[in-house]
Amino acid sequence: MSVNLASGLNAGIRALGLDLSDDRQKLLLDYVALIQKWNKVYNLTALRDPADMLTHHLLDSLTAVAPLARHTQGQAIRVLDVGSGGGLPGVVLAICMPELNVTCVDTVAKKAAFVQQVAVSLKLPNLRGIHARVESLTDPYRVICSRAFASLPDFVTWSRSALAEGGVWMAMKGKHPQDEIKALPSDVKVFHVEPLAVPGLDVERCMVWMKPEAACSV
Repeated sequence: MSVNLASGLNAGIRALGLDLSDDRQKLLLDYVALIQKWNKVYNLTALRDPADMLTHHLLDSLTAVAPLARHTQGQAIRVLDVGSGGGLPGVVLAICMPELNVTCVDTVAKKAAFVQQVAVSLKLPNLRGIHARVESLTDPYRVICSRAFASLPDFVTWSRSALAEGGVWMAMKGKHPQDEIKALPSDVKVFHVEPLAVPGLDVERCMVWMKPEAACSV
């Protein structure tokens, strides 16, 4: 992996205010190398340039780390990444927050297999990839996240059976999705929308936090 990529990652991590050890940063670079290596086989991303992968995939996913850490407060909880594809942001979260138990689910078998490959190759015992439709999952997860997966109404409806009591949804979106928020089921409440800034990318990003209405008084 090039020195440029390593320095770019380090600069991005500093810009995001994250404190990641050299070992964790190496794992992130090794993950990008695995995406590059297996991209032709697994069709993981349309991006081919490592520098683009760094900004559009790695740094973009890293914007979720600080908000999630504020929410979990260091607790060892189970996180489900829906429509994870090649593991974004799920693999990144598993690398940066080893206390989490992260499951990446995708309907494409090859992509779920790739996440399993990453877990083995990078020795990440807190990561697994499963090939399934999210609607079929019933194991409880405290946080269910997605990145560019589906509309907010579809996301919460499809994944509701996997949401633990007291759990929340964390959706990474582009522009503030006002129309999608309006279309949410009446018993789902948005309790926080926070802007995200991706180092090196001049794009709008935000994180939408949601929970079932019944849980809002908790």
